[in-house]
Order: sequence, then structure tokens, then C-alpha cells
Amino acid sequence: MDLSTQVKVALREADIKPTRQRVEIGMLLLAGPCHLSADQISSRLMESGCQVSKATVYNTLHLFLRRGIIRELALDASRQVYDSTIEPHHHFYNVDTGELTDIDSSELDINRLPRLPAGTRAESIELIVRVRNK
Repeated sequence: MDLSTQVKVALREADIKPTRQRVEIGMLLLAGPCHLSADQISSRLMESGCQVSKATVYNTLHLFLRRGIIRELALDASRQVYDSTIEPHHHFYNVDTGELTDIDSSELDINRLPRLPAGTRAESIELIVRVRNK
């Protein structure tokens, strides 16, 4: 099954109508593990000759988020990226280059959490390790 067909199937399974623009955006995000900003998605679409407005990119990303196809990571107050891996996992974030890299959970050992607020339970732990170039 080619990537376009795989994306269409994934969208239908999430109860999303697979329009041409949604499939194009899905092909960027669902081809494999990736971390892309809305601007990067828009740029890649334009480079490939696909005419999709920025508003359509944002609306599609929000739809994909609501339907659980992707996750949003807020790296700082002005930078969000969209992660195609929806299971909780950890990242290295290079603040100099903007590169975001998955961390293999088997390489991380968290022995203890602080006391949780009353009436809550831990759902997941997702760590972002910020690094800089030497």
C-alpha cells in the first residue's frame, strides 16, 4: 500500500474526511517519526508544488490533534511542533539548532516523582532535555 493510501486509511479510521490538502499534510506527518512546525509543513508543501493556505495547515493540524493522530509539543512560548509519534516519549531539544530528537525510553531511568497534587494520579511522564552546542 502506498503512502497516500495509508494516510487516507488512517484519516478515515480517525473519522476525518481525506481531502487532498489533508492527505498532503498527512503524508508529511505520517510517513515516519517526525517533529515539524506549522511553518515547516507549509514550506515543504510549497516546495512540492502543493498549494495549501496557512489557515488550512493550521486547521488541519488542530483537527489531527483533536482526533489523536498527532501530538503537539510546546517547546517555548512561541514554538510548537507536531509530533507524529502519539505515545508518550521523551526528547532532546537543541535550542541552538531547533532540532528535536526522540529519546529511547530504555535509556532513561526515573526513580522517583515528587508528591502529586491531592486528588490526581500520574498519567504519563514526558521529559524534554534542552541542550546547546559546545
